[in-house]
Amino acid sequence: MRIAQIGPLYEATPPKLYGGTERVVAYLTDALVDLGHDVTLFASAEALTRARLVAVRERAIRLDPSPLKSDVAAHLSMLHDVRARAGDFDLLHFHIDLLQYPLFESCAQRTVTTQHGRLDLDDLPALYRRWPQYPLISISDAQRGPLPHANWVGTCHHGLPVDLMRFEPRHDGYLAFVGRISPEKRPDRAIRIAQRAGMRLVIAAKIDAVDATYFHDCIEPLMKHPGVEFVGEIGDDEKSDLLGHAAALLFPIDWPEPFGLAMIESMACGTPVIAWACGSVPEIVDDGVTGFVVHSEDEAVAALAHIDAVDRRTVRSVFERRFSATAMAQRYLDVYARVLAQAGAQGAASCLGDTPVRPHPRPALSET
Repeated sequence: MRIAQIGPLYEATPPKLYGGTERVVAYLTDALVDLGHDVTLFASAEALTRARLVAVRERAIRLDPSPLKSDVAAHLSMLHDVRARAGDFDLLHFHIDLLQYPLFESCAQRTVTTQHGRLDLDDLPALYRRWPQYPLISISDAQRGPLPHANWVGTCHHGLPVDLMRFEPRHDGYLAFVGRISPEKRPDRAIRIAQRAGMRLVIAAKIDAVDATYFHDCIEPLMKHPGVEFVGEIGDDEKSDLLGHAAALLFPIDWPEPFGLAMIESMACGTPVIAWACGSVPEIVDDGVTGFVVHSEDEAVAALAHIDAVDRRTVRSVFERRFSATAMAQRYLDVYARVLAQAGAQGAASCLGDTPVRPHPRPALSET
């Protein structure tokens, strides 16, 4: 199958530090190549990929030192390049939210769009009534809640390369909080839980400019308490070491998390997850098997008393079965095949004109 992956340009693909969507795009692209498919990645020039790379920007936007840059202009320029090459592909897979909708209406049925963010935004219902023809993929079933009548064609949970994180059979007795400092991620809960449990907490997190005031006013004072260590943003090697030696990852979110990549990063190390029952969490964490799904700080503290009853080898085994990059790619291939079969049955037009495009059956995974 000839597949175009069109990712966002904010971070490198994969990111050097924090960045969820670009990370998933990188892992999916490589896994599809490994499964024998002809994949082209549209991304910034520093992308590391086993696919054919179309470099549409010299640097990712976050890595560009210039103070004068336009994320909208960068993405529209990329979409122009995708449009010019659209006839080279059986299917276009977009990861850039909704920017492509006005430009690819003539071949919407030969595209899929993965929704990577929250969907409980006021303007979205009207937009999806305006463009109902685009097949959409959710990253959790819970993510669909605000838009139940959108054109959903599948749910594909994220996955990671099996060798990205090291399995650690034993822990060093501390807790970890990984991701981003923001009100909805609730690092304050993590600090209180660790203090009540009498355990050290290591926080490895990014602070966006929009959250700087929250960090300085609400979180920084709590970090003065003994047993709380803040290490900032970290890369994959450091993250593997941090998560792998933790007794548990605390994921005390207070918002409808669409997926939560940190949970499966922790599981890849064999480290159980203690997470709030919000958004995707009940789909990702098998309560009592790969961690505990809780509803309060009291429940989280109580769960920590039983954390060593969770078998770390089982946690790793569940990760390999459900959340490897290969498992993710195979889920996407199933969706691709259904979308292309439907497009062929309806005589969907190509992006280059109104000539119907013949349906493409799903190839064997060993084909190149």
